[in-house]
Amino acid sequence: MTTSHQALARIVDTCQPNSLVVCGETAGEVGQHWYKHHPSSTVISMDVYAPNAAFPLAATQDLALVTGTLENISHEEGGILLGHLRNYGTHQIAVVVDPEQGWDFKDFIGLGFRRQAELDDDGIKRALYTYNIDNYNHKRAWNNPKNWANPEMWGKAWW
Repeated sequence: MTTSHQALARIVDTCQPNSLVVCGETAGEVGQHWYKHHPSSTVISMDVYAPNAAFPLAATQDLALVTGTLENISHEEGGILLGHLRNYGTHQIAVVVDPEQGWDFKDFIGLGFRRQAELDDDGIKRALYTYNIDNYNHKRAWNNPKNWANPEMWGKAWW
């Protein structure tokens, strides 16, 4: 079974980010390893116990890695963190969480995340959830000018 470190390293390698936000020990290690081999990239570290203090970020980042953070803050603060990262902070997000610590599948699905894997960190079961702005909302066949009530207005008026 894959560890958190391996899963996050694979995500970073696949994403090839120019800018990275990290929060948590494992996320920080993966981020620093990436920076060591890609010094032109930027890595922003967030405090595990007060991650929302980092907002607003100066610019939208390519990727955020979050580990060992949601377990250390209230559920409300965690929701705010994920919402900020999703809506204003990053294009992609990877979160590793211990499901026994109060965060479950429904919490992440409600925020548009997908469950990617179950991880094993020295006998501790963790779950990996990801969010990607480019593919979280799939195209629907009916959402086009042909099926629109007023096809002549498609793409012209936003209300």
